[in-house]
Amino acid sequence: MENKILNVKIDNLFLAEVIENVELYLKSDKQHYIVTTNPEFVMAAQKNENFREILNKSDMSLADGIGIKFAALRFGWKLKQRITGVDLLLEIAEIAEKKNKSIYLLGSKDNVPATTAYRLIEKFPTLKIVGAGKGYRSWHRRFKDKKLIEMINRRKPDIIFVAFGHGKQEKWIAKNLINIPSVKIAMGVGGSFDYISGYVERAPKMLRRLGLEWLYRLIKQPWRLPRIITAVIRFSFAVIKYKF
Repeated sequence: MENKILNVKIDNLFLAEVIENVELYLKSDKQHYIVTTNPEFVMAAQKNENFREILNKSDMSLADGIGIKFAALRFGWKLKQRITGVDLLLEIAEIAEKKNKSIYLLGSKDNVPATTAYRLIEKFPTLKIVGAGKGYRSWHRRFKDKKLIEMINRRKPDIIFVAFGHGKQEKWIAKNLINIPSVKIAMGVGGSFDYISGYVERAPKMLRRLGLEWLYRLIKQPWRLPRIITAVIRFSFAVIKYKF
């Protein structure tokens, strides 16, 4: 039985199961895309049918966010494990190093992609990073998708991580993945490059374990308040309302 929260699928998997799937995807002749679904995604999907379809057609839609865990209980099932985008990116990078697969980092801003590449190679010295290009607005304004895809295809990555911000990155992948035939795995990673590069400080592990990373982000980045309201308050009310 497929697990859903507000009509958005959640693949209820342990990290070990996710890693096993990633390894299978890299051996496959097919292309795959992964989404890390948080309450903001679920709420956006309520208003945007196209976005909901993209999430539901993904090869894996993984639970990212403490709100998903509590919503699952409300819907009568227990989430095996929360898997954040930044943690999964690091796991996939480790697999790529072991399997001699190449990675392309696309998105974020300024020097963040290049610094992210540097930090990843510090952690995984033999990892092949074949490209690190900055944000969606820069590329879209200067080159449009066609030129960008041509550049990516010249590098022939096996894996692409896209950091255009939630919604934009998933829609870009859904539209363009077919045109990048070398890519076996594509994943939208939101602000993961910011954390890995050190541009944004991540919450301490204790707060992450307690599911309070959102509070730490709010303290450090008060401008995130509207997003926090959506993820914490509006999402909770939507879950309660749906159940009744």
